[in-house]
Amino acid sequence: MPEQFDPALIQRGARLKRSPYFEATQRAGCLGYTVYNHMLLPIRYDGFESEYRRLLGEVTLWDVSVERNVEISGPDAMRLAQLLTPRDLANCPVGRGRYVILTDEAGGIVNDPVLLRIQENRFWLACADSDVLLWAKGVARGSGLDVTLRELDVAPLQVQGPRSREVVQALFGERVQGLGYYHFFRADLEGIPVIVTRTGWTGELGYEIYLLDPARGTELWNRVMEAGRPWNIAPTGPSDIRRIEAGILNYGIDMTLEDNPYQLGLERLVDLDKPDEFIGREALRRIAREGVRRKLAGVEIEGAPLDLNMTRWPVAGGGHVSSAVYSPRLAKNIGYAMLALARAAVGTRLEVQTCAGTRTATVVPMPFVDPSKSIAKSG
Repeated sequence: MPEQFDPALIQRGARLKRSPYFEATQRAGCLGYTVYNHMLLPIRYDGFESEYRRLLGEVTLWDVSVERNVEISGPDAMRLAQLLTPRDLANCPVGRGRYVILTDEAGGIVNDPVLLRIQENRFWLACADSDVLLWAKGVARGSGLDVTLRELDVAPLQVQGPRSREVVQALFGERVQGLGYYHFFRADLEGIPVIVTRTGWTGELGYEIYLLDPARGTELWNRVMEAGRPWNIAPTGPSDIRRIEAGILNYGIDMTLEDNPYQLGLERLVDLDKPDEFIGREALRRIAREGVRRKLAGVEIEGAPLDLNMTRWPVAGGGHVSSAVYSPRLAKNIGYAMLALARAAVGTRLEVQTCAGTRTATVVPMPFVDPSKSIAKSG
């Protein structure tokens, strides 16, 4: 049995929550945790590049219980959901999901959750690292809408990689075969209540299994690991290498409350003319009309391989690199840089102050791999 990571290295007291899978991650040899949504998030069990290669070639299991789910229910649930996001949800039926952004009155991004429409007047928001429940409660109180808001004690696991369909199908049968991208279904796995979604944070084929009974965490973990044994499943942490290749942004560093969707290339998530009111409409209309002064751009950074940046790296003349890492398949250092608009054009040369000294970088198109998302949408 591997030596267990000591949570006392990052936690004192009971303030930080542990997931229903915590004991299983310890037994599996988790080598480190970070804090995310007031919870412990496993970051790795092996080398980051080894886990990346396993994700590309086989199948991986991630504990992402830190994706805290805020539930909106009640007679005015749709109206509040529409008020929180500039994306029009009118065409999102029960049993489907959407990637959405939540915006404030200035058009700044509060969060970028995956929304699931559980029932006609019941929505779940699987949230990135910020206090969405408090924001939603404030909006609900100010709007006077008849809704109930709560943070659910549900716990997602991600099953990701090219063999993920075989694993999930071994657990839930043929209904997995026809499950569309951002679709989901409820299931009972020999008494374990779950929701199975066709979603993930990788750009690879993948699924999430939402555990609805937190007392069954270790049992569900073991069932997934057993089902995945023929395909060499292994637990990993979230892969920053793969998500940067895919152009997936990490809330809190690549996008914050100070950023609007037009700066981040997320204007596809904004419907300025949707019939229902939403927070930030006038600000976003003005930004769309006047344009932005800075833009998030893809960059390739020259030189020897770089590890994932632990701080923002300054760009000479203004701007910063928010995320950067070495991509083994591209044999390049790749990342995102927030730059003045005039410097964000493809081909622009930059000087970046990295952890390994000053490096030359070039602005390039992103995403770096599979821009059509054909891998994640496959089948």
